[in-house]
Amino acid sequence: QVQLVESGGGSVQAGGSLILSCVASGSIYVNYCMGWFRQAPGKEREGVASINGVGATSYADSVKGRFTISKDNAKNTLYFQMNSLKPEDTAMYYCAAQPAAFWGSACYLGSVATYPHRGQGTQVTVSS
Repeated sequence: QVQLVESGGGSVQAGGSLILSCVASGSIYVNYCMGWFRQAPGKEREGVASINGVGATSYADSVKGRFTISKDNAKNTLYFQMNSLKPEDTAMYYCAAQPAAFWGSACYLGSVATYPHRGQGTQVTVSS
């Protein structure tokens, strides 16, 4: 069983920054695909970033250059540094994980929102 707990959300003004954290526990391994997806009211889930076992990352065009995904394997923690926030970034942000196909395999961004393990989410609100 895998448990994921997010923290770090909040309300900021446009141009501000936030760091989201996701602590993983249970039967989760370094080779897992991990990522962040978000969902705004009335909109579909959107995978915004992923990272694989060897640290290769992928980003949605909407966040590329502004957001950074990283992880600390020793702490079982996934991070999401969000800079230059925009009102359109307002959403509930979820951490998600799934076993990788094999060591170092790619973690496709489009699949993040469907990963079987996910946290309860943390709200990010950006005001103009």
